[in-house]
Amino acid sequence: MADANPRLWLPCTELTKALEGPIARNRIDRVNTRSGDAGATSLADGRRYAKHDIAIEVVGALDEANSFLGLLAAATTELGEDLTLVQSRLFDAGAAVATGGSEVDWEAETGRIEEMTERLNASLEPLAEFVLPGGGEAAARCHVARTVVRRAERTFWLLAEDKPALAETGIGGWLNRVSDLLFVMARRLAREERLWRPVRT
Repeated sequence: MADANPRLWLPCTELTKALEGPIARNRIDRVNTRSGDAGATSLADGRRYAKHDIAIEVVGALDEANSFLGLLAAATTELGEDLTLVQSRLFDAGAAVATGGSEVDWEAETGRIEEMTERLNASLEPLAEFVLPGGGEAAARCHVARTVVRRAERTFWLLAEDKPALAETGIGGWLNRVSDLLFVMARRLAREERLWRPVRT
């Protein structure tokens, strides 16, 4: 059964328009393309890439992170608007990788993530030790999403070594802040917080 209330990508340049009404265009008109059956695929820059190319790996890692955030959103309604914003910007980051550049003000978006992080962290107790991933279903999903975002960040910088324009977008810094945000979100969602018990000699 189709989702009765689907959450759609809100591209950064269209956020204001989206508040006035739904985006009235179809982005996907065909699902079974068969164009990747031989191990190559296309990105928005018009080039064909091997499916093991680092650019495809980055797009895949961003998509995987977004999917885990969707899994998190299915487990809690507490962070709905914040998660929708992060998921939408992850799509924008993937679009930037696919095209080789971005018109998004990633410095401003990074500032928004920092504000969200500070707002959520204000209600938490200071940490005395490293937190063990877990603490309940929603918190555990959040930790998984955090680690996938970290992987997306690592692969992004590997790609950016050969693409200076991509490196200068600010996406790398934004991804770094997102993983910090997800750590704080995980703490906020945790029913119990289990701390690392290092070996004492």
